[in-house]
Amino acid sequence: MSTIKTAISIPDSLYLQANDMQISRSKLFALVIEEYLKQHRNQKLLQSINKAYDDGLDRSEELMLEGMRRHQRHLHND
Repeated sequence: MSTIKTAISIPDSLYLQANDMQISRSKLFALVIEEYLKQHRNQKLLQSINKAYDDGLDRSEELMLEGMRRHQRHLHND
């Protein structure tokens, strides 16, 4: 995997906290960026899902949901 060297500026307090960790700064920043990108992708996915369901349930989905509710009530009443 190729790498890109870059310079960044961060607050002193963050630098001191990061410096206490037992990993290189390069590895730490790579992990942080990776986690941020994962959260960003998840947020975009959630927005897409919410948009897809924005129009409400259609009749078949309402019937399926009611059947699931009846089944759950039956399970809890036994």
